[in-house]
Amino acid sequence: MRQPKILTTLQTYSWQLFVSDLLAGATVAMVALPLSLAIAIASGAGPEKGIVTAIVGGFLISLLGGSRVQIGGPTGAFIVVVFSVISQFGYDGLVLATFMAGIILLVGGYFRAGSLIAFVPEAVVNGFTIGIGIIIATSQLKDFLGLAVDKEPADFLEKIPVLWEARETFSPATFAIAIVTLILIVFLRRIAPRFPGLIVAVGVGSALVALMALPVDTLGSRFGELPSQMPWPQLPDLSLSRMIELLPSAFIIAFLAGVESLLSAMVADKMIQGQHRPNAELTAQGIANIGSALFTGLPATGAIARTATNIKAGGKTPVAGLVHAVVILLVMAFAAPAASYLAMPALAALLIITAWNMTEPHKWREYARGRKSDILLLVLTLVLTVLVDLTVAIGAGVSIGLALRLSRRKSVETDWTPPDR
Repeated sequence: MRQPKILTTLQTYSWQLFVSDLLAGATVAMVALPLSLAIAIASGAGPEKGIVTAIVGGFLISLLGGSRVQIGGPTGAFIVVVFSVISQFGYDGLVLATFMAGIILLVGGYFRAGSLIAFVPEAVVNGFTIGIGIIIATSQLKDFLGLAVDKEPADFLEKIPVLWEARETFSPATFAIAIVTLILIVFLRRIAPRFPGLIVAVGVGSALVALMALPVDTLGSRFGELPSQMPWPQLPDLSLSRMIELLPSAFIIAFLAGVESLLSAMVADKMIQGQHRPNAELTAQGIANIGSALFTGLPATGAIARTATNIKAGGKTPVAGLVHAVVILLVMAFAAPAASYLAMPALAALLIITAWNMTEPHKWREYARGRKSDILLLVLTLVLTVLVDLTVAIGAGVSIGLALRLSRRKSVETDWTPPDR
């Protein structure tokens, strides 16, 4: 079924539900705003690209998606892929790859490929998610520690020596702001999990920089003032040679968007005792990525952390996601200059917390108690993600995982003995 969930929920919609959705949407917007900025910067794009993606992608995913409470936008899982595509093909290459990924997801939704998520081995998903978390955390060490690095390599093995060589440029002021922000995020999450502590923590860290006139980089000093209006939509360069060149990247973006959105929807189902529509979700992801590309945004998908925040804040229907996108648009229109005061180490602390949460350390013991083949598959995918490339990691992980699954079936069949009759 590809019918958007909003059509179902509006049939019994009420003023009481709208109030719940309004409050939840505003809360999620305050969480999504600093995250969208930080993810865009870590991806090698301008911070405004994260805002555009949260507005366009977030609105379309909620409007057309198959989940009652899914919140969409830019996510940490894409940082590695986006950074790689931008460094190889330029930002225009990323826009075209995102546009093509949207079309691939639309085709997947049309042919009801949403159920195929069950065939992606869980160990592979866990492996590349932990690997992405490690890469994100490593990419933020420069801003977290205030290191002076002229050109930071994208490759993990090349990055570590460069950061080590720059250790003498360590900035105590930058590190202090990062630590204060990090502690505040953790503290506010524990004492008030429903409160939008992310923006408060980043705001406090940034305010300390401004009030104490600390020699710390801010969003404004590095990128200039954020625009206060949306860009005009435009088609990317659709030349055949360029599309062929970017096809592998488009498939990886589509795969990640599909897997993450459906995993997020499944997590949401458990939290609300609901049932999402996987093919409607894939279709919505496709349209959202096409829309984001037309506005020169980043890839978009369902975000597990923001979806959980929406549920905890009282979001009941997709209207909460629409409100979240509209609130971010209003902030962009009326408060863009204030964003230039956000401190880079505060945003780095936010992303390091995000990376830590992505690795889900509370599940490591469970992974260690699993089958040896699953542990090896997880470690292989993780190592390939960090040391080689996400494309290789996913390709190898899925192939080996499916081969292992088939071999288990075969062994079960061969062990069976027909009964005497």
